[in-house]
Amino acid sequence: MTASPTAPDFLSDQLALRERRVRVPADGADTAVFTYEPSPADDAAPTILAVHGFRGTHHGLLRVVDQLPGVRFVMPDLPGFGESGVLPTGEHSVEGYGRWLGSLADELVLGPDTVLLGHSFGSIVAAHFAAAHPGRFRRLILVNPISAPALEGPAAIASRLAELYYWSAAKLPESAGAALLRSPAVVRVMSGIMAKTKDPDLRAFIHAQHHAHFSEFANRASLLESFKASISHHAAETADRLDLPVLLIAGEKDEVADLADVRRFHERCADSRLTVVPGVGHLIHYETPEPAAAAIEEFLAEGGA
Repeated sequence: MTASPTAPDFLSDQLALRERRVRVPADGADTAVFTYEPSPADDAAPTILAVHGFRGTHHGLLRVVDQLPGVRFVMPDLPGFGESGVLPTGEHSVEGYGRWLGSLADELVLGPDTVLLGHSFGSIVAAHFAAAHPGRFRRLILVNPISAPALEGPAAIASRLAELYYWSAAKLPESAGAALLRSPAVVRVMSGIMAKTKDPDLRAFIHAQHHAHFSEFANRASLLESFKASISHHAAETADRLDLPVLLIAGEKDEVADLADVRRFHERCADSRLTVVPGVGHLIHYETPEPAAAAIEEFLAEGGA
């Protein structure tokens, strides 16, 4: 059921068979939702509602989905990204995305047995939502969780450069600013920095994914709002308020979500477990889906899901 490591695209044919697409109005955003049903069909299968990272789409998490055929994944494109529409102006914030997430879950009738998952920026949205709505979801999974202020610590220089990049794009005329934000050269540099694997085929796959989806944002205004949200909060802010079981999956070489910060987040949570994946950085979902999926499967079984 999983992708062969030698497959050119590193994804199995089963994904298309499992996929179901719908559009859902949620808090003012026409949201594209991609559901991957369990195979074989199982109404009692656990359901994970997954929130992807900044500038990504649901595509980024597909290698993890591929490794868990017995789990139902509900994966929206965040408002302003992929095939989803935008939220009202000013609402592409952690709080705004939280309101959208709650509205979407209500529209999809996802009950408290649903497990909430967030990757990277999605970890910030998911953690803040779980902290603000105790009991709404039963368990929380955070992959490559952003666990410290972006403008402090080891990632501060990279964050400042990114801030300069987005600030510069905002100051340019619309067409020039959009072109800078969608620049294939910039996307390639970002992709090259984050990828740690030495496998040339896997690196080529990662770069192709980033080139295909990293620039699928609706417009410059919503993207800039989202960027500001991504550097104004972090998931570990919620540690003292998370009253549900939490799984943290961290990359040993993550330069965006530093492992030392994730460990401190783990220590502050009342009920958490930490899986560290060796040799990988911020692209666990692309480079090492197998250990991530194994940790998720164990976490779900622990809760009787």
